[in-house]
Amino acid sequence: MIPPGSTLGLLGGGQLGRMFTSAARTMGYEVVVLDPDPESPAGSLANRHLCAGYIDEAALRDLGTSCAAVTTEFENVPATALAFLRGFCPVRPDAEAVAITQDRIREKFFLRDHGLDTARFHPVRNGDELEMAWRAIGAPGLLKTSRLGYDGKGQASIESLTDLRAAYERFGGAECILEERLTLDLEVSVVLARGADGALVTYPVAENRHVNGILDTSVVPASVTDQLARRARETAAAIAHAMHYVGTLGVEFFVVEGDRLLINEMAPRPHNSGHYTLDACVTDQFEQQVRALCELPLGDPALLSPVCMVNLLGDLWSGGDPLWQRALEHPRAKLHLYGKREARPGRKMGHLNLLADRPEEALAEALAARQRLLR
Repeated sequence: MIPPGSTLGLLGGGQLGRMFTSAARTMGYEVVVLDPDPESPAGSLANRHLCAGYIDEAALRDLGTSCAAVTTEFENVPATALAFLRGFCPVRPDAEAVAITQDRIREKFFLRDHGLDTARFHPVRNGDELEMAWRAIGAPGLLKTSRLGYDGKGQASIESLTDLRAAYERFGGAECILEERLTLDLEVSVVLARGADGALVTYPVAENRHVNGILDTSVVPASVTDQLARRARETAAAIAHAMHYVGTLGVEFFVVEGDRLLINEMAPRPHNSGHYTLDACVTDQFEQQVRALCELPLGDPALLSPVCMVNLLGDLWSGGDPLWQRALEHPRAKLHLYGKREARPGRKMGHLNLLADRPEEALAEALAARQRLLR
């Protein structure tokens, strides 16, 4: 057990790192953040900010020798950096688990090899595999870069072999994966935490809506049957156990054909769709990340109230600073801003959680509260 008063390390200094840092410091830990951005949102809250690249060996050595344990806030940190840090202190999640989630091809084969359902897919690791993928999957499809895609980036809709060739060329010949494009009933997600001892807790299932590839709202509890919710939580737990995962993990699912559950992707960190836990659960997802990292007992994930999370993107700043007081006129609205200096269209600047007696009421009132922010 790593007790409060110890120093924890964090690779990545964005909003997820900021919320982890806040949770860790509230629990009595010191935090060192390694991030190349001098205006890192997490760095401004940390006890120390190492402003350096993720493969800067001197900075990594400093982080590893000064911290009792290290975690990461995003999946695209080089797995080699995690492996290097492991020579100095515990790293959770470990490099092997992160490496699986960094690469869509590897992730999909990992899921298939463990008997878990996904949309049909075919790798496109080079130009020779383009026609093989087209024959296997066809249209409609989605071509996704195997690495570094997020929030709808690195994806293209495919209706023909011509589309496929053009998208592959547009992605610079990078390794990709072609997936069948499904007609979705719902998109849902499960956030969980798993300890080094194998103890595991799952949060309630969130129902998610995306706009332009970016998560817009998460409503909890989701409008699914108890049976489907149980299967989603059990599937997410099976993934975490199979990876021997330690930390907070997000798993996204598609619901198709009424009750068919397909895994979309997983994130080896706290998840945007789990931000509702900050105000609506006994223990939020960032505190769970601290607990798992430090080998403390995991907290109770129980939902205290139906809730809706709405993302606040930089578009809201187009007419000037949002009218915060108007959103906060609702007594059960909770504002979380990420400390980012520059508001840009599509950039996640914060989120708003709104608690209500019923999920549908939480959604309607959260959307209304966000609308009131506009000038």
